[in-house]
Amino acid sequence: MVAIDGPAASGKGTLARRLAERFGFAHLDTGSLYRATARLVLDAGGDPADPATAEAAARRVEPRLLADPRLRGDTVAAAASVVAAIPEVRHALLALQRNFAAHPPAPARGAVLDGRDIGTVICPAADIKLFVTASTEARARRRVKELRAQGAVAIYESVLQDLNERDARDSERPAAPLAVAPDAEVIDTTTLDADIVFERVSDLVARTLKEKEWQ
Repeated sequence: MVAIDGPAASGKGTLARRLAERFGFAHLDTGSLYRATARLVLDAGGDPADPATAEAAARRVEPRLLADPRLRGDTVAAAASVVAAIPEVRHALLALQRNFAAHPPAPARGAVLDGRDIGTVICPAADIKLFVTASTEARARRRVKELRAQGAVAIYESVLQDLNERDARDSERPAAPLAVAPDAEVIDTTTLDADIVFERVSDLVARTLKEKEWQ
């Protein structure tokens, strides 16, 4: 099982999807669970910052909701960052994530989970732990490029401010804050090409799989 943590727009999601495809693993973007929670709250006209409302929504999250294209919008992303800081929400989604990691859907031979607390809280015994990061400025540039490719209007300064605010919420929340697991390999993608990162991590996964076969 591969655990990939890191801040928004660091490249961890792209890396996780590519690893899953190469090695036949199932992939879970755990951030989508919080986005789905936020979407449910917003659809009902609720307040994402209200613990009871957010927890009730989290308990209604199911896999089919994760394919909703509305989850990728900025409004949902901002609300997701708020609900993700609520301990009751994180507790409500804990079992779902751990079950996916332990029992990935067939015919997957393993699982890749990416998020903020996979290696520290969700799967502390993961075979491979990675912490993918990049400078805030680099991440903001990537996010602007992504939004503009989708046809959205994106202003660099606004995106940069949003990322700084999200980083602060993720790192300073009392429940499962964004942090580097002691045994995680840190990969700074600020100046690295995505293909180089992918091949480097693929080699690590391949070696780990071979070692497990020998045991």
